[in-house]
Amino acid sequence: MSKLYLVPTPIGNLEDITLRAIRVLKEVDGILAEDTRTSGNLLRHLGISKPMTAFHIRNEHQVVERVADRIAAGETLALVTDAGTPAISDPGFLLVRECVKRGIEVECLPGPTAFVPALVNSGLPAEKFIFEGFLPHKKGRQTKLQAVANYPYTTILYESPFRLLKTLQQLAEVCGPERLVCVSRELTKIHEENVRGTLAEVMEHFSIKDIKGEIVIVLEGNTTMTISPPDGDDFDEA
Repeated sequence: MSKLYLVPTPIGNLEDITLRAIRVLKEVDGILAEDTRTSGNLLRHLGISKPMTAFHIRNEHQVVERVADRIAAGETLALVTDAGTPAISDPGFLLVRECVKRGIEVECLPGPTAFVPALVNSGLPAEKFIFEGFLPHKKGRQTKLQAVANYPYTTILYESPFRLLKTLQQLAEVCGPERLVCVSRELTKIHEENVRGTLAEVMEHFSIKDIKGEIVIVLEGNTTMTISPPDGDDFDEA
């Protein structure tokens, strides 16, 4: 039976590929890849040879229906991104939605994603959290920053190394320089770094070094905010 597999790929350390992911990549008819060169390197490392089709944020609107047609016609395809789980701050949502709409089976394998280890090792509360992904670059950025400053729960952001200091500075302006934060860089790789402290302290750390690698920012929630129960909920004292 044809289906779409969502296959997570390592975010750095190639040992993080699962045995099930390897089996699926060997069995599918073809692979949809965010960057065929990056995925090609992984496939060669795994000894897998499969036809690949480019599927990235710049072309997904144009190719979604064609890809869904292929699956509906009997092909089984795997969607991978350059690193991590498809559709999390990467292309994939539109294709999944189209397959669901057509009644095409979709199966997502568990596997690597950057925000989970960043959250868990941050030392910040993890029982409830908000994942924002990348902040807007221009339009709506200030509004989103202000919203992030007011979130009562730990908040996770993705950022590029080129904008890290700017983002930390802007967060300090809306949250205050004493808000706690953890910045994780190069997760699972040899030079993995997790820097914890106040926004002011972490900014100082990164201001004196060359910043490289993918970045995850884990920000303390606004502990001064009070959370009200939903309308209509009554709580009886025990």
